[in-house]
Amino acid sequence: MGGGNAQKSAAARLKNMKEAGKTPEERKEASAKAAKDAVAFVCKICRTSFMVNVQPPTLYLHVTSKHPTIKDPVECFDTMAGFGPRGPK
Repeated sequence: MGGGNAQKSAAARLKNMKEAGKTPEERKEASAKAAKDAVAFVCKICRTSFMVNVQPPTLYLHVTSKHPTIKDPVECFDTMAGFGPRGPK
């Protein structure tokens, strides 16, 4: 009664591959994406970074609280063009 272990070996190999996790290429790609997303918005004056999912009102709050002398929020964030204190213009 020899053999019959090929299926067991294949299942064990698949299980070990799943436990190993990501390949180095996948890790590098994921960390590059995370780094890009982490600094999606950077204030041009104080260089404070904001996550990619920040809402325009939060950016406007930053402009008004940290830089009260600034009249136009575009001086801090290019994406704030057309955004006013009461919402989009």
